[in-house]
Amino acid sequence: MDLLVADFTQHLRQALQIAAEFNVRKGKPCKNVLICGMGGSGIGGTILAQMLADHCTVPIQSSKDYTIPAFVNEDTLVIACSYSGNTEETLEAVEQAVRQGAHFACISSGGKLSDMALENEWPLITVPGGLPPRAAFGLTIVQLFRLAEAFQLTNGAWARQFNAAIAYLDAHEEQIKNAAHTLAESIQHKLPVIYTASWLEGVATRWKQQIAENSKGLSWFNTYPEMNHNELVGWPSGSNELAVIFLTSDFDHERVAKRMELTETVYRKKTPHIHQFSAVGSSRIEQALHLIHLGDWMTVYLAEFKGVDSIEIEVIDWLKDELSKF
Repeated sequence: MDLLVADFTQHLRQALQIAAEFNVRKGKPCKNVLICGMGGSGIGGTILAQMLADHCTVPIQSSKDYTIPAFVNEDTLVIACSYSGNTEETLEAVEQAVRQGAHFACISSGGKLSDMALENEWPLITVPGGLPPRAAFGLTIVQLFRLAEAFQLTNGAWARQFNAAIAYLDAHEEQIKNAAHTLAESIQHKLPVIYTASWLEGVATRWKQQIAENSKGLSWFNTYPEMNHNELVGWPSGSNELAVIFLTSDFDHERVAKRMELTETVYRKKTPHIHQFSAVGSSRIEQALHLIHLGDWMTVYLAEFKGVDSIEIEVIDWLKDELSKF
């Protein structure tokens, strides 16, 4: 997994080349968008929706289930993202969306989803296969932005922003790795609690997913300002076993920044293990990629400290085998 994380910017470069070569006639205008995907293939939909929220006038919803919302109809663009192309929840959601009259675009490395796209002449971006889906994030997230541009949901600035992120990550790779190593060492015996602004919820979800899959650990996250209206009241039961990780940005609302500052004093009454990481970059995309890469490295080091295999996902394989019997 360390080699795969180290290849993150190479994956982004490769993805940008694939996106540049993808030709699609001007996409049919849509009134709403549903992005279907699970796990490492699904988190990109959440992140895309949040990155476009400040300028896209079409509502974008991410779905991670077998079923889809009733609003899906002939005015809906469904983007199906399954790295393997065989994710059963995504395939069933697509079949339901077909019945509800939606139009489609797909991202995959092959499998049944690619077959469906080719058979129905849906726009399809094919990415290289052979990776764990969570390690293919760099390949798929770029294609989501390419499709968003093709269907007039965003402008072409995203490509420049991805290139800026690549340049920064390459130039500061050792610094990022050192920060990730230090954090992993300090939280290896703690339960991580990740707090961030609502626009970075997808990034916090990625951290939680990677802590689970790479370092075989549990964590939780919540966002500001929502957590101030409920979870904050639960902090009297906090303890030294918790490690709070703030993921902050200069795009955060000024009142959110103040809320984080004030509530940190509440957490410090229960645990001294408070860590803060500020995103770097001039765009939301750059900052999100910075925090994602930091989190990916942290979970690889956390796996090393815990003595676990960061690649292994035997329990997921077992579950798939059991489900195949029904």
